[in-house]
Amino acid sequence: MALEDYRSDQERCSHCSYCKWIPQDKIKSWRFAQGCPSIAYSNFNAYSARGRFAVAKAILDGKGGYTDRVLDVIYKDLGCGSCDVSDKVCRYNLEPLQNILELKARAVEDGQLLPQHVPIIDNLIKEGSMMVGTVKANRSDWVKGLDVKNLNNEKAEIAFFAGCRLSYDKELQKIARIAIDLFNQAGIDIGIMGKNESCCGSRAYQMGYRNEFTKFAKDNIDTWQNAGVKTVVTSCSDGYFAFKRLYPELGSQIEVLHTVEFLDHLIKDGKLKLTKSIPMTVTYHDPCHLGRQGEPYIPWQGKEKKILNQIVVYDPPKPRYNGAWGIYDPPRDIINSIPGIKLVEMERIREYAWCCGAGGGCIDAYPEFSAWTAGERIEEANSTGAEALITACPWCERNFLDSVTTTGQSLKVFDIIELVQQAL
Repeated sequence: MALEDYRSDQERCSHCSYCKWIPQDKIKSWRFAQGCPSIAYSNFNAYSARGRFAVAKAILDGKGGYTDRVLDVIYKDLGCGSCDVSDKVCRYNLEPLQNILELKARAVEDGQLLPQHVPIIDNLIKEGSMMVGTVKANRSDWVKGLDVKNLNNEKAEIAFFAGCRLSYDKELQKIARIAIDLFNQAGIDIGIMGKNESCCGSRAYQMGYRNEFTKFAKDNIDTWQNAGVKTVVTSCSDGYFAFKRLYPELGSQIEVLHTVEFLDHLIKDGKLKLTKSIPMTVTYHDPCHLGRQGEPYIPWQGKEKKILNQIVVYDPPKPRYNGAWGIYDPPRDIINSIPGIKLVEMERIREYAWCCGAGGGCIDAYPEFSAWTAGERIEEANSTGAEALITACPWCERNFLDSVTTTGQSLKVFDIIELVQQAL
């Protein structure tokens, strides 16, 4: 798809501002009613999905250039998809998120790059990682001392994909290590690609770098196929989104599971028994790319038609991604299966969850915006009375940890897998 493919969406936006808020019937208080961090932070209409429809149309019509403000509007977006969910309540066949992603891709194609993104992409190309300063040779350091197959010279049908953050973030490497330990305890035959694991490409895709994404996606697909891998399990929500939603467009037929899905099956099948009590009140944060963007890819080929030269329809009907079929129940089922734990929900949950602030390249290019977004979610978590904020994405966890550390909050932050380990 290209930016031109969303011209009808740009023209049909009714300026209703649904994209800025969670649906009205889901609002529990005005304090936590907003859905789009970009417009909430910048407080200027151009930073909403509505505004970005207008920017895209102006660029296509040759009526707008890439000024500093326009580039700020294009790139200061987390790619969280909240606008997409809310807009489909109002206009079910609008695609505001895809318009935003194509807008970024067009800016990159036109050479309008954010300076802060350049070293990240350079490191991706050179070392296969989105984390600047990391090297390919150290990709599998996190696995030292663990009993796990190396799929470069051993066989297993299930591969664990650690991803960039868990591979290189020293504080969070324990999450990947715990995952392997739990799989071993459950008797799962699983392996890793070791130094041959490369970035999933998801964050490059979110930043507009389509060529780089496609290269790494195809390389990963080929690597898994050559190793005989049938199923990929990952603890990274960005990776999950890429493998589940984007890779099938490139021909991938590999089964994809997030760690929470896999662990949920193992617990319900009795292969992992959670017997130790954890007396703690917790709240759960739905990662954007595991939740509303975690819906499976549905292939579609068709045409856009106009009825009475006005009403746009698609023949056959297009798949409607509205966030409802993301991964929401498995993490909650895991939490509720742990003795002693009490789960209290925030006001914005499931497909209406507020973003952690780490996506879309904003954590690198707009750290203040990213930190503010995380702080808003921390405040919402605190409002529940929870002692700990639980999530299932290392990028979310990293941003939340940085937020509570910087602001001196007492709220604890855990990956859900840490609770499972404690409860065994």
